Amino acid sequence: MSKSAITVTVKLFAAYQEAFGIPELALEFPEGTPVKAVCDRLIAERPELAKWRDITRFGINLIFVEPDTLLQNGDEVVLIPPVSGG
Repeated sequence: MSKSAITVTVKLFAAYQEAFGIPELALEFPEGTPVKAVCDRLIAERPELAKWRDITRFGINLIFVEPDTLLQNGDEVVLIPPVSGG
């Protein structure tokens, strides 16, 4: 039996937003997909983002989560690369 698809909203910030030129995306994944797969997909589409893979933090529905946290249908995902400024 195949897994059903779920849809998540991905809010893009900093380097991710610059690479895609938009503030958010709606993406589909199979049920049981970890949040780190969002990052992997974005990097597959924009390889210049690969340098941020290991230092990006993940949030789901306004809560920081571990990369292996499973996505649920309707989740709002944020990828937070390091930021600098003063």
